[in-house]
Amino acid sequence: MRTQAHYQLTEPVGEHDHVSGRRSAPISLVEYGDFECPYCRAAEPIVAALREAFGDQLSFTFRHFPMREVHPHGQHAAEVAEAAGSRGLFWEMRDTLFANQNALDDPSLLRYAVGLGLDADRVERELADRVHSQRVEHDRSGGLGSGVNGTPTFYIDGLRYEGSVGLRQMLAAIRQLHPDVEVTEAAPNNLRIPRVAWPNTRGPQPT
Repeated sequence: MRTQAHYQLTEPVGEHDHVSGRRSAPISLVEYGDFECPYCRAAEPIVAALREAFGDQLSFTFRHFPMREVHPHGQHAAEVAEAAGSRGLFWEMRDTLFANQNALDDPSLLRYAVGLGLDADRVERELADRVHSQRVEHDRSGGLGSGVNGTPTFYIDGLRYEGSVGLRQMLAAIRQLHPDVEVTEAAPNNLRIPRVAWPNTRGPQPT
């Protein structure tokens, strides 16, 4: 696995994190992501395939890293995800935001909140008052301290993954660390982040 030991999570996964799967699972996969980043959306099938391949042997944690310089809606999208998370609906909102990545303006975000049964007026007030901004900034600051400089950035067992964001490559990296785990490879093994056009901006290119 291509990792550099000094690029590791400065803050281990804890109770405050959004974790899907058993927190005690032997494999930990952490993503720092931005809801407006096309590469994060393109990585979704890869993450889903890894979760399917390893089942309850893997826990998946999502942390916010809005790229505010290039994604004007990423910050509010993260805050709305946290607003949903405070009502136990983080993962539902996360999926909704990635599925509707081309419409992340505030009216659309409030519409998604209503679709999940949230009070739009309350969510709008929370956005205006920046109720959840500190939680998002906590993730982002931790990411900066852990060597995140673009999205998506993944950590396997606390070490930053340095290889290509592709299913075959990430499966191999996890197997190297956990040679005894059982793997069910149900997805095409050639899944990887494709080239994505960035309108009017220069963003990080996939490796």
